[in-house]
Amino acid sequence: MEKQILNGNWNLKIKGKDSGLIPEKGIPVQIPGSVYSALLAGSYIPDPYYRDNELQVLPLMDNDFTFSDTFMAEKKAGEYDSVLLRFEGIDTLADIFLNDIFLGSTCNMHRTYEFDVAESLREGENTLRVELHSPTRYIKEENEKVYTGGSGDAMEGFPHLRKAHCMFGWDWGPRLPDAGIFREVSLLYIAKSRFDSVYITQEHEEGRVTLDFDVALELFTEEDNTRIEVIVTDPEGRTYVPAEGADPEDYHIVITDPKLWWPRGYGEQPLYQVKLTLFSGDGAVLDTYERRIGLRTLTVNTDKDEWGECFAHEVNGVKIFAMGADYIPEDNLFSRINKERTRKLLSDAAAVNHNSIRVWGGGYYPDDYFFDICDELGLLVWQDFMFACASYELDDDFERNITAEIRDNVRRLRHHACLALWCGNNEMETQTLDKAWKPSIKQKYDYIKIFEYIIPHILQEEDPVTFYWPSSPSSGGNYDDPWDENRGDTHYWAVWHGNKPFTDYRNYHFRYLSEFGFQSFPCMQTVETFTEPQDRNIFSRVMEMHQRNTSANGKIMNYLSATYLYPKNFDQLLYASQLLQADAIRYGVEHFRRNRGRCMGAVVWQLNDIWPVASWASIDYYGRWKALHYAEKRMYAPVMISCEETGELSERPFCVSEPHPILVKARLHVANETMQEVKGIVKWKVCLPDSSVLLEGGQELTVPALDGVWLDQIDLEDFEERKIHISYAFIVNGEVVSENSCLFTAPKHYFFEDPRLSVRAEGNKVTVRAEKYAKNVMIGNADGSLKLSDNFFDMEAGEKTVEVLEGNTDTLSVRSVYNIA
Repeated sequence: MEKQILNGNWNLKIKGKDSGLIPEKGIPVQIPGSVYSALLAGSYIPDPYYRDNELQVLPLMDNDFTFSDTFMAEKKAGEYDSVLLRFEGIDTLADIFLNDIFLGSTCNMHRTYEFDVAESLREGENTLRVELHSPTRYIKEENEKVYTGGSGDAMEGFPHLRKAHCMFGWDWGPRLPDAGIFREVSLLYIAKSRFDSVYITQEHEEGRVTLDFDVALELFTEEDNTRIEVIVTDPEGRTYVPAEGADPEDYHIVITDPKLWWPRGYGEQPLYQVKLTLFSGDGAVLDTYERRIGLRTLTVNTDKDEWGECFAHEVNGVKIFAMGADYIPEDNLFSRINKERTRKLLSDAAAVNHNSIRVWGGGYYPDDYFFDICDELGLLVWQDFMFACASYELDDDFERNITAEIRDNVRRLRHHACLALWCGNNEMETQTLDKAWKPSIKQKYDYIKIFEYIIPHILQEEDPVTFYWPSSPSSGGNYDDPWDENRGDTHYWAVWHGNKPFTDYRNYHFRYLSEFGFQSFPCMQTVETFTEPQDRNIFSRVMEMHQRNTSANGKIMNYLSATYLYPKNFDQLLYASQLLQADAIRYGVEHFRRNRGRCMGAVVWQLNDIWPVASWASIDYYGRWKALHYAEKRMYAPVMISCEETGELSERPFCVSEPHPILVKARLHVANETMQEVKGIVKWKVCLPDSSVLLEGGQELTVPALDGVWLDQIDLEDFEERKIHISYAFIVNGEVVSENSCLFTAPKHYFFEDPRLSVRAEGNKVTVRAEKYAKNVMIGNADGSLKLSDNFFDMEAGEKTVEVLEGNTDTLSVRSVYNIA
C-alpha cells in the first residue's frame, strides 16, 4: 500500500452571513487546521482567549465553510485494485467532493472515514473540496425536535452531535465549537489486500509470554495468495518469529525471559516492537503493521472483601494504588495540540509521581502519540468513551454511528501497554437517575442499551481482554446504587461544590476516586495574557468570563475567608487561592493513601486547562505549575509521611464558639507504594513560630511493601494550638525522602512571625533562607517561567536548596503565608 499525504496549505472560504469577513477567493488554511486557526493566522478575528473576545467569534460558527485543495495524484489509480481517500479526523458535519463528484458525508469527529476514489481520481491535477456545515445551527435544530438536556454550561443540544462536547462550553472552557480537519488526510493506493485489523493477546506463564496474533485482511481482488511475516523485537534488539513449520494462519510467538511492563514507580517500561508484513504471491510488500507493545497482564480487581468490593488496577498480579489526574483537551483549537506539547504535559505529570491518567469523556480520543508517551512513561490510562453529562437518543443511525466510532478507536488503541480500562461515559448513570436532569423514559432505557449492551458487545468482539466499566462513577451498572461508597469508583465533590471543609474527606473510605477537585486562579503572568489592568479583580466581567463554574469565584473567597487573612492585593489573592487548592487536595490524597487496601485510587480533577482560566487544573494553559502540582509531588511520593492532625479545624472551626477544651493531637503515618519494604527513621518536632522546639521525637520504622504504618498518637493539649506546629520527616539511609508540616488552627489564626525570607541563585540551584518558620514558601521569577524541583514548601528556620528545572533566575522573588496579609 502506498500513501500520499494531502496535508499542507489548503484554501478556506466562508459561506453565509459572515462571508465578507475574508476575501471572496478565500484564505490559506494549514491542514491539520480549522476555521478559527486560519482566521487567527490571517488576523481576521481577535484572539478568542483574550478578555471576552469569545463572544465576538462564537457567532462565526453559524456559517458553513469550504475547505479545498488542489493536488497532483502521485500514482495512477488504474494500476491499483483500490484507491481510498482517508480522513483521520474531520470536525464534524461535512460533505466530501473530489473533482466535483460527491463521495459521501461525515457526522462524527471521533471516527476515521474512507471513500473510494478509484473512479473519480484523475491523472495529474485534482480538486478536493470539503463542505463543512454549521455545528451550532445543527444542534439547535435537532434539539427543537428532541430535547436531550445535558450540562448547563454547554450550548443546548450539544449531545446531538458526535463532536467534542466541551467545544460547546463547559464549567472550565469557552463556547468555541470550531470546525475543520484536525488530523491527517491521505490517499491510499492499495494492491490486492491490506490489514483490516490486528489484535495481539498475551498468555503469561512462568518465564515466558506467548503472543497470539488475530489478523484480519481486507481483500480488494478475488485472488488471495498472500502471506504474512511476523517479527517481534525485544528492547535489546533480539528478534522472535513463529516456530518453524507453524500453520501460517496460526500466528504464535513465544517470548522467553520476558521483560515485563510496569506502571511508573513499580518497575520498568520495556517495549517490544511488533511488525507484520503482508506479501503478495510474488513477494511484493502489500502492507505493513508496526506497533510497540508491553508485556503485562492488566485488569481491574473487583473481588469482594471485608468492606464491600475492591476496585483496583491489577498489573502483573499486583494491585496498584492509582495516583494521577483527569485529562481534558489541551486546547480548544485542536490543531494547536501536538506531540511535543503533549509530551511536555505528560512528562510534567510523571515528574510529580503520577502513575495514572483518566481521559475524560467530554473531549476526544487522543492521538496515537498520547498513548505512545504514556507507554513510555508508565502512565496507566483510564479511557472514557466520548459520552458525558447528557442524554442520547438511540435510533438505528445513531447506533451505526457510535458502533463505527467505538470500533475505530478500540482497534486503534487496544495494543497499548498503558491501556488500563475502557469506561462507557462520564457521570451519565448517576445523572440519568438525577430528577433534575429530567431524562425521558426512552432516554433512560437507551442509556442501558448503549452502555450495557451495545458497547460491551463491540468490546467482546474487538477487545475482550481489557476491563470495561459502564460509567464513572458507578458500582457496576444497571442503576445499582452508583453512589455506593463501598463499591466501584466515586466522584466526590462535597469539598468544593458542597462547601464542606477539607477535613470532610476523612469521613469517607471510597474504593477509588476518579474525580475530586478544588479550584484556584492561575498565576499573575497567566492572568496578564487575557486581561487589561482594569480587569484584574476577580469579580470583573473579564475574570468571570474566564471562570466558567457559576459563582465559583465567590466559592473561592468563601473558603479563603475560612482559611487565610484577607489578601492585601490581587496578586496575593491568586497566590492564596493556589494554596487553598493544594491543601484541599492534600487532605484527600493523604487520607486515602493512609487507607490503602480499602481505597485504591485518588485521581484528581484535573491535570490541565483548555484555555487560560480559573479552574481545577494543577498545570495552567501555558504549562505553568500551580501550587497543587508541586504538592502532588509530595502527596504522590512513592514513600510518603503524612499527619492526621486534630485541632481547631475539626474541633472548633468557628472562633466565636463558646470556649471549651478541644482535642489537639497528631498521628503520623508512612505510606509505602513501592515493591520493597522500606526501613527508615521518622523524626518529628513540635515548634513555636520562631522554630524553637517544644517537643520532639523519633522512631525507627519498617514499612512493608505496598502498605502503610501508623505511629502512636502525639497528644498536644498542653500547648496553645495557635502557637504550635509540627514538622515531620521520614529519613532513609540518611536522606529525607518525605517531609512536611502542619498547623492545628487555620493559617489566618496562627501567630506567624516574619521569617525574613531571602533567596539566591547559584548555577542551577536556588536557596531560600528563613529566620523563622515559613509556610508555603513560593519562589518565582518575573515571567513566570520558573519550574523547580520543589516549591510552595514549608520550612523551619535555616536554608533549603532546590534545583532549577526550567526558566531563568535573573529576577527571583520569594514569599510565604506570612505575606498574605
